[in-house]
Amino acid sequence: MKAGDNMPRGKSINLYLMDGNVNGRIKATLANWTGLVMKIPRIDLGKCKDRDELKQTGVYLLFGKDDQTDKNLVYVGQAGIRKNGEGILNRLSEHDRDPNRDFWNEAIAITTSNDSLGPTEISYLEHRFCKLAVEANRYTVMNGNDPTPGNPSEEKQSELEDFIDYAKVIIGTLGHKVFVPLLSSVADSDDEESVGGPEFYCSRKNVNAAGIRTAEGFVVKKGSSIVSELAPSCPEYIIKQREKFREKINSDFVLTEDILLNSPSAAGAFVCGGSVSGNVVWKTSDGVTLKEYEARKEE
Repeated sequence: MKAGDNMPRGKSINLYLMDGNVNGRIKATLANWTGLVMKIPRIDLGKCKDRDELKQTGVYLLFGKDDQTDKNLVYVGQAGIRKNGEGILNRLSEHDRDPNRDFWNEAIAITTSNDSLGPTEISYLEHRFCKLAVEANRYTVMNGNDPTPGNPSEEKQSELEDFIDYAKVIIGTLGHKVFVPLLSSVADSDDEESVGGPEFYCSRKNVNAAGIRTAEGFVVKKGSSIVSELAPSCPEYIIKQREKFREKINSDFVLTEDILLNSPSAAGAFVCGGSVSGNVVWKTSDGVTLKEYEARKEE
């Protein structure tokens, strides 16, 4: 097999800081892709009046947080060109004035460099982006109804799926992993290198948990049993994590969804209810501790 066979190919993304700083507007393009993505802070909408790209048809995402729970929120919408000749920006401006849509502080607009998205295309893209966000389960999706997919041809669907794949790369690069599951399908195929190692287990009284290291931290898997009572010395941050993920823990103290913690020790403390060493409590199926596993990798 030649070097690079079956290996993910690199991608070249061009990021243009439209206002000269990382907190301002950013235009992103990808080599050999006609798509165009623009990240726009809500407070900078007024600066976009002369942007021809935002007068086009496209789809958009509104990002924010729940004031009470601090959960990430997203709304997926589409924007056709109105009689006034304005597309995406006009729709974003409507959301800016809507008191019932006040959660967002940043928008991402998705269109093309050649204004090639028609009504069929944007309906399909809105439907797919909304579905992908729900499936990834990182953000609470604020759409009241599931957008209809329209009726694109088989050939057009294939073309749009390629468009979506490229858009997902850029949106993730811009800081929103809204379409990225905590554990990807690559991990499910037992490709240990893609997630940092094998599955690890924590088994002790009232605890029977499984987890996987990822590039983001440590994911405790759905179906893991955790302790119901926290130790008196339980760190404050773990108490807050228990509260944060309360809706993902059923009455039997079994996780109903995968959850992400910052480190193996944080994950261990979460399931055990008190301070523990993640390098020791997490073990492979044959009893190798995480610390021993990491040491072997360096040999």
